[in-house]
Amino acid sequence: MTPARFTECLLHIRWTPINIASALQCELSWIESMEAGNEEIPVGLAKWLETLAQAHETLPPPKDYRGRRA
Repeated sequence: MTPARFTECLLHIRWTPINIASALQCELSWIESMEAGNEEIPVGLAKWLETLAQAHETLPPPKDYRGRRA
């Protein structure tokens, strides 16, 4: 996985680097290093992110609720 695809996957999942660091219980600096291309993205992590991103791409949020208010 390239750093660009890593970032794209996070966008599809709607996660910030802080969110994925929290989900993985790892250091934010490691996530930022992968985003910058300074660390290799582990194969298992890449597969997991691709699966999540593809699910979000295939099943976007419903548009029926946009602009709803209480």
